[in-house]
Amino acid sequence: MTVYLRIIYILTGLTGVHSITTISKVSVTAGKSVSIPCLYDSRYMNYVKYLCEGYYWNYCSYVVKTNKPDGSGKYSISDDKNRKIFTVTINQLTNKNTDYWCVVEINGGSDHGESFQLSVSSGTPSLYVDHQHITGYIGENITIRCHHSNSGGMKWCRLGRNCVTGSSGSIDGTTVTIHTTEPNVFTVTMSGLKPEDSGWYWCAEGDIQIPVHLTVTEKLITTTDHVLTATLKNEQERASFDPKILIIPLSVLILIVIVVLFIWLLLRHKQSKAESSATAMAEVEVTYSEVRTKKRSSDKVDKEVTHSNVGNMRRTREGEEKGTEVTYSTLANHRSLNS
Repeated sequence: MTVYLRIIYILTGLTGVHSITTISKVSVTAGKSVSIPCLYDSRYMNYVKYLCEGYYWNYCSYVVKTNKPDGSGKYSISDDKNRKIFTVTINQLTNKNTDYWCVVEINGGSDHGESFQLSVSSGTPSLYVDHQHITGYIGENITIRCHHSNSGGMKWCRLGRNCVTGSSGSIDGTTVTIHTTEPNVFTVTMSGLKPEDSGWYWCAEGDIQIPVHLTVTEKLITTTDHVLTATLKNEQERASFDPKILIIPLSVLILIVIVVLFIWLLLRHKQSKAESSATAMAEVEVTYSEVRTKKRSSDKVDKEVTHSNVGNMRRTREGEEKGTEVTYSTLANHRSLNS
């Protein structure tokens, strides 16, 4: 019955009615979670999408819708209308959660869906990756390790696009290199990442696939990286420092010092000379003297000699009169007749 339904959907897909693409079978571990991408046609951009659980299409029941989230937390769904992909996530997997359908709800018509199957085991999955959601940086490389336990044709594909099956190839212009040197590991390297490389990819081994979502973004420089970069730059500048570049600045500085010193000495000399002149003028000593001789009408001549008005005056440097010293002295000589 399942084969019959798939043939019907393949035939309808050829006519353009069925336009949903997803993986076919995923190996998972019980108790874990898995995300499944569902690519749809652009004409279904604004339609409701949902996840339907059940083996048969006619009897499956929806568990979560884009317009009606699941309150239990077991299922979640998101719709990326820019890339035309809605993603469903199933948590706490059990061996009862095995058959699902990605569905677009068609108002007034039959819904369109595509089925996928989960192989739930208690041990290690037959095909798995270290992380289902990874981040790469523009211009750099990203490596994905796909672990497998069975033999089969290995390939790396982008959802809805081409696949790389050999040792190298390209997807949307991005170089892809594949290595199988490590036992049971299928290593994929994507080089020179671009923003448009963001999207869903998958590893495949035989009929088992595991989806991987890649986000390509600009690499942010943290504060620690910035400080380290600045420190390294300063160290490099110091290592390449040339002492010759200081010759001209030092010469100019020395010349300025010499000129300033010369001007200071010249002003100092003029100030000292002016102070010496003022001191010499302030210390001038002036002496006044008067000598008088008097004659008496008497026959006996009395001679009187008087010395007076001997003074010494000094002025301060500022020209103010500091003090006047006057000395009076009288020297008299009298000669008289004997009585």
